[in-house]
Amino acid sequence: MIRTKKHPDRDTILFDGECRFCQRQIAILRRLDLRQRFIYKSLHEPSVAADFPELSIEQLQEQMFVIDTHGNARGGATAVRYLSRKLPLLWPLALLLHIPGSLPLWNWLYAYVAKRRLWIAGRCDTTSCQIHQK
Repeated sequence: MIRTKKHPDRDTILFDGECRFCQRQIAILRRLDLRQRFIYKSLHEPSVAADFPELSIEQLQEQMFVIDTHGNARGGATAVRYLSRKLPLLWPLALLLHIPGSLPLWNWLYAYVAKRRLWIAGRCDTTSCQIHQK
């Protein structure tokens, strides 16, 4: 559980705002978020380190996180599953993501794509993203 001074009234999505792939995925989520249920914050915003100290920069660079209004953090495929239940336009995806016993597959797929996101979308906008290249 993430403990912030005050929980926002909407869930917060933390992502790598300097990664083109991540920016594109968040742009899609923003369009699907018709009721503006989420707050979107780049891990590079100074307030993120202060508001979510339990999440290290390494964790935030490895995967997207959704922090709910109670301070519960979900990362990677678990975050995508959570979003698929919260955004009505993603409900068809929720059926697939919630097949019993399938989470290990989705975790593997998420990690596979996340490690290759620079290659998939081209280089990041700044040199700070080169930390991902191993």
